[in-house]
Amino acid sequence: MRNEPAVVFYVDDNPRSRRLLTSVLEDSGFDVVTADSGIEALGMCKNISFDVALLDYQMPLISGGQLAEEIKLLKPDVPVVLLSGRIGIPKEALVFVDASLGPGTTLDDLLEKLRILAGVDSHIVGVQRSRIPWSDST
Repeated sequence: MRNEPAVVFYVDDNPRSRRLLTSVLEDSGFDVVTADSGIEALGMCKNISFDVALLDYQMPLISGGQLAEEIKLLKPDVPVVLLSGRIGIPKEALVFVDASLGPGTTLDDLLEKLRILAGVDSHIVGVQRSRIPWSDST
C-alpha cells in the first residue's frame, strides 16, 4: 500500500459534475488532474503520470469506453474506471476497463473503488461522504 496521495485522472465533459467530484476526491485525499473531453484527455495522458483514470462514459466525440481503450494502449498498467450516473454501460464498452460504476453508485462506493485500484491506505483516503447516488448529486 502507498502512503502518499494517489493521482486520479478524471475526465468528464460536464463542468458541474467535474467540479463537484474533483472537490470530493481532493477532500478525500486524492490528487486530481482533470480534462473536459476525450480529445483533451488523449493529449494529456501521454504527458502526465497518474495512478487511476476515472472516465465519464457519455462524452461527445470520444466516449469513455473509447478513451479507456486508448489509455490502456498507452498505459496498460494503469487501472481505468468507467462512470455513468444516468445510463447503464454496455458490455462492449467494458473491454478495456478495470471497474465500472453505473446508476445508483454512491460516492462512498466510488471512493472505495478508487482506493482499492490505486492501492491507497484507507487512513490516507478515509472521508465518508454519503449514501446518495452519484447521479442524484449532479
